[in-house]
Amino acid sequence: MNLLIKNIWMSSNKLEKCLTNYIKTGKVMKSKLEIRTWFLEDKNQRLYVRNRKVFRMVILTSIFYLLTSNLHAQTIDDYFKIASENNPELKAKHKEFEAALQRVSQVNTLPDPTFSFGYFISPVETRVGPQQARFSLTQMFPWFGALKTQGDAAALMAEAKFQLFMDARNKLYFKVAAAFYPLYELNDWIKIEAKNIRILESYKTITTKKFENGNGSMVDVLRVDIMLKDAQTNLKILKEKEKPLITIFNKLLNRPENEPVVMVDSLKTESLPENFRKDSLLAANPTLKALDLKLEASKATELAASKQGLPKFGIGLDYVMVGKRNDVIMPDNGKDVIMPMVTMTIPIFRGKYNASVKEAQLMQESYAYQKEEMTNNLLSNYEMVWFEIQQQEQLLALYEQQIQTVEQSLSLLFTSYGNSGKEFEEVLRMQQQLLKYQKIRATALTQYQIAIAKINYLTSKKY
Repeated sequence: MNLLIKNIWMSSNKLEKCLTNYIKTGKVMKSKLEIRTWFLEDKNQRLYVRNRKVFRMVILTSIFYLLTSNLHAQTIDDYFKIASENNPELKAKHKEFEAALQRVSQVNTLPDPTFSFGYFISPVETRVGPQQARFSLTQMFPWFGALKTQGDAAALMAEAKFQLFMDARNKLYFKVAAAFYPLYELNDWIKIEAKNIRILESYKTITTKKFENGNGSMVDVLRVDIMLKDAQTNLKILKEKEKPLITIFNKLLNRPENEPVVMVDSLKTESLPENFRKDSLLAANPTLKALDLKLEASKATELAASKQGLPKFGIGLDYVMVGKRNDVIMPDNGKDVIMPMVTMTIPIFRGKYNASVKEAQLMQESYAYQKEEMTNNLLSNYEMVWFEIQQQEQLLALYEQQIQTVEQSLSLLFTSYGNSGKEFEEVLRMQQQLLKYQKIRATALTQYQIAIAKINYLTSKKY
């Protein structure tokens, strides 16, 4: 028997390596006969081959093991990547940034040249002949540096849009985390409630036997039955709650609402230093960077507005078609006229230019106030989230101790009940106390992870 077990173990390991190589290299096994022949290469496998039932069991078990081992739980970072690639809101933010980039080319180029054509219905007589038609081409030029400052302002606003896109991405990561961890909490609650049902069912069996033997009370059986029905109903409700939570999570990733979400087996806490990532709170925040860029863009807009209030220059060329005179013979008779021109605007109506400069100045003040408000909010939110992290750490430590104590008490009470048949009500009460602490521990762990995700959002953690 030991030899059989040893051979089965060796064969399963060898099959696992073979199937792993098959999965990695993509090689196809041609037939069942090839697998059978492969096993027969080792003379120690003959005993195993003769036992066809065990042979099939090992193959199926090995394949199942390999397949399930590849269906590993995805980490939260994996879901972040999927969300950043698929989320429509984030795509919209990036399109806004791309659209803002197109604004740069619109404002830092010269205005279109002006072309005009005129035909003299009644030709104007001149010394060299009658004027028949006129062509004009003019190009206007703004004041020196006006186009550059307008382009700088547009480029800065586009960069501000990019920073807002980065903030939207970080916020999306937080939303994904805030939707992911409640799923873990729900799954943990389902496991806890299912285990509680199994325990209550064993209690019901014990109390029923004690009652039948005359060592227990029917009241104990009814108490367990009441609690068992409550637990079964709670488990059903918890399972029904899973669907909307999965839908919310999948829609953040822009996936089908029924796409399965593979959860991690357990969540871990980590010891965080004081003022965790606080140095990145103000230095790396995209919203603050966006406000700084908007402030710089507003300054460039102010300069551009002041330059718009200065004269604009234009150069042009007029070409006049002249007919010949038939009554005289003279030099340049009928010669066309070419006339270069220079034009200049005179911005005497200063109201609109002054208003543009004032608008830019007021926007600078607005952005400065917004940055101050955002800084205050970031500092306040950081302190609140840091308190939440510390609070959940303390609660987790407390719940771990309480669970250990309750388990010890429950063991003693159950032993006492087994000996005397009394105090079963206290056993049930302690069991419910254990259930409560297990659930609130799962909730505290979830809240801890969400708080970590929020502090990562506030401090603009890079993934």
